[in-house]
Amino acid sequence: MKTILRQIFTVALVVLGVQFSLHAQNLSNLRDLKVDNLSDAQLEQLVKRAEASGLNQSQLEALAREQGLSSIELGKLRARLNGFRPASQNSSLNSFNGKGRRGELFEIGQSFDSLSLSDPYYDLTPFQKKIFGFKVFHNRNLDFNPSLNIPTPSNYVIGAGDQLLLDVYGASQQSFDLTVSPEGRIFIPNVGPVQVGGNTIEAAIARLKNSLGRIYSGLLGGNPNTFLQVRLGNIRSIKVAMVGELANPGTYTLPSFASVFNGLYAAGGPNENGAFRNIQVYRNNRLVATVDVYEVLINGNQNSNITLQDNDVVIVPPVQTRVEVIGPVRREGLFEVKQGESVNDLLKFSGGFSAQAYAKRITIRRFDENSKKVLDVPEESFGRFDLKDGDEIIIGEILDRFSNRVQISGAVVREGEFALEDGLTIKSLLEKAEGLKPEAFATRATLYRTNTDLTLAAESIDLAGIISGELPDVRLQNEDLLFVPSRYDIQEEFFVKISGDVNLPGTYPFASNMTVGDLILRSGGLLQSASNSSIEIARRSRDASSGKIAEILTLTVNSDLSLSEDEINVSLKPFDHIFIRRSPGFEREQLVSVTGEVVFPGEFAISNANERISDVIKRAGGVNQFAYPKGASLIRRTVYFKTKTDDEIKAEILKEIRTKLNPEKNRPGNQAEQLLFERLDEKITEAERIRIENEQRLAEERLNQNLLLDSAYLDSAVTRSRFKEQDLVGIDLEAILKNPGGPEDLFLQEGDIIQIPKELQTVRIVGEVLLPTTSRYIKTQGLKAYISRAGGFSEKARRSKSYVVYANGDAKRTHSVFGIKFYPTIEPGAEIVVPEKPQRERMSAAGWIGIASSLATLGILIERLVQ
Repeated sequence: MKTILRQIFTVALVVLGVQFSLHAQNLSNLRDLKVDNLSDAQLEQLVKRAEASGLNQSQLEALAREQGLSSIELGKLRARLNGFRPASQNSSLNSFNGKGRRGELFEIGQSFDSLSLSDPYYDLTPFQKKIFGFKVFHNRNLDFNPSLNIPTPSNYVIGAGDQLLLDVYGASQQSFDLTVSPEGRIFIPNVGPVQVGGNTIEAAIARLKNSLGRIYSGLLGGNPNTFLQVRLGNIRSIKVAMVGELANPGTYTLPSFASVFNGLYAAGGPNENGAFRNIQVYRNNRLVATVDVYEVLINGNQNSNITLQDNDVVIVPPVQTRVEVIGPVRREGLFEVKQGESVNDLLKFSGGFSAQAYAKRITIRRFDENSKKVLDVPEESFGRFDLKDGDEIIIGEILDRFSNRVQISGAVVREGEFALEDGLTIKSLLEKAEGLKPEAFATRATLYRTNTDLTLAAESIDLAGIISGELPDVRLQNEDLLFVPSRYDIQEEFFVKISGDVNLPGTYPFASNMTVGDLILRSGGLLQSASNSSIEIARRSRDASSGKIAEILTLTVNSDLSLSEDEINVSLKPFDHIFIRRSPGFEREQLVSVTGEVVFPGEFAISNANERISDVIKRAGGVNQFAYPKGASLIRRTVYFKTKTDDEIKAEILKEIRTKLNPEKNRPGNQAEQLLFERLDEKITEAERIRIENEQRLAEERLNQNLLLDSAYLDSAVTRSRFKEQDLVGIDLEAILKNPGGPEDLFLQEGDIIQIPKELQTVRIVGEVLLPTTSRYIKTQGLKAYISRAGGFSEKARRSKSYVVYANGDAKRTHSVFGIKFYPTIEPGAEIVVPEKPQRERMSAAGWIGIASSLATLGILIERLVQ
């Protein structure tokens, strides 16, 4: 066994080793990885290689660590990978982890695509982006191609391949379309070859006039009558060698109008080590121009950006002096400086200080032999301080403090900051803030003051005394903050509450001198069911020591809500709770339904509290000739029935009226109907808002209840039977009709449904029978005969517990006396139910062993007792 396990372990190690070697072959150069020098495009390629190898982020990091990547570079790699996650996924799992890595790497690919579309410098490394001028030659939205739709320049040097268009006009008319030969000549009919190569356009025109003057004499002389115009057609291409520290050095074919910048753009511009300010152009082994890219970018000066010629050589030497500017300037980054340029020149390159910069002094970090040192350069030395290669110029920021600020907040007309002037006091600051608001608590304000050690101090101020002149004014200091509280900030919000039969019960803001009638009007008025007498006011007790919780006041308001004497004498106070009672004589109608075989089926209103089933059957015209009274049943609501509240019933009625008045669905109404429609619409909208708020509140309350403590909630069957909204009540309608008012004749309740079916002729057999079915009723047959019609009992049938449910809802079960089974009688419309045997778990071997051990122990105990 050990040998087999050892072989399996060896094979697993070999497989893992092969997989790791495959990964290493695909990602074998991670040891020398420089994350700062990776562009976004290169990082994308690294992620794609990892995906192809089946690696997630942690595995890629482990592979890099295994290959010898330093911990610093490893941390940078992790940060760069995490930085490519889309913003919408910042709070989710790492986008480059093991779970679903194929899909998540696809999301990374999508984020790369979005970056490449939005960032024109997508393929640059962070270091390259910092080099000033580097982006110019890598911006895909910038085009340096020369314009060919310009007049022919007079200093253009003609070369082989140029197309010359000659127009002779005046006394003679002639046009020539000629191409310069490789020898630099053009062949003019009737004239012969003319050497123009190497000449400017201006010189070529003079030579062509002399040649054409042989056949067009009017071209020459002091008073010519024939004229010559020379134009360039298709220009030739030139080859220029772009060498040195370029992104893509090589020989490039360019239009003959191309300048040095066109060549640089074609070659990808200087690379990270290339100079931007000393680009050299050689022609015929002679230096003809030195191009400074900064002159174009900063001053727009293109004097040195000469037009290139065939076989020119453009050399980009290595940069000699490069410094870095860090801090609040308009343009941070790496800048190239020439000999003799100072800090002022560097600040010009960087766009100058920003508003947050501290311009009085800068700090320079400089390499000094085998260490670094720091130099302080004051403002007066900016123009004469020489910079060296590798210098880091650190620009400081101004302090985040105010030197002359005071503030005022709270119950004033204009809060905010104000300048601290000589002699500024609290009273003058209030004048600047345009005074106190009416609700200001002027008796006591707070002056927050900053001490010299920057700790906070507070001083109480009596504003009323200072404003009236009774108290001396307080002189303000820098960073003082005067807080003026509002009376509403230091007292509880006052409210009153109304409950009961009003249109909009709830809590409302308290107003001084408010009466009960005012609050009733505010709550939408009394309902028709409301009583205008015995209105109770529950008022908070002010004497807690007496044990009295609330003071109860009772009053009556006029039914038309006109101001009564009682109402005038009892003004409401904050936190009063008003209860509007329902009128004792008010009762909403209650409905019952009679369905089936009666003369007038439908809904009936209960006329009095002792109305019975027989009374409603009589009002329905009695049963007809098709009725089967034995099968009649009563459906009654349980305590769990969700009856509609008065507010819900009222809302449904209002919605129905609004629908009837809606001019978009019905006939146009008159002005009164239109006003009623608008009122109803407003009331329904408000009621709907209140309903939604109440439902949300009740839902929160239900969530807070610990229903799991009740085991009945854990049993779905118990729950369904326990919380049914309606029950089927068995009634004997024959006995009820024979003896109205008798014990069988039940009192009716709201929502009762009396069902009277037709005469039934079938019997249904369900449960554990071989063929559950519905059979024709035969008067002489019993339960076993019907079971036989359904194929007999199944193996799972619990025969002794079979029962019959009759059409009226009553049920009878099978019972036995002295081993003799008595089955219930069968009537039309009955349903025979055969239940299933309860499932019994077989006893396990451990159970049998336990029983045997118990019996053995019991036997030993009995034996000892007998002895």
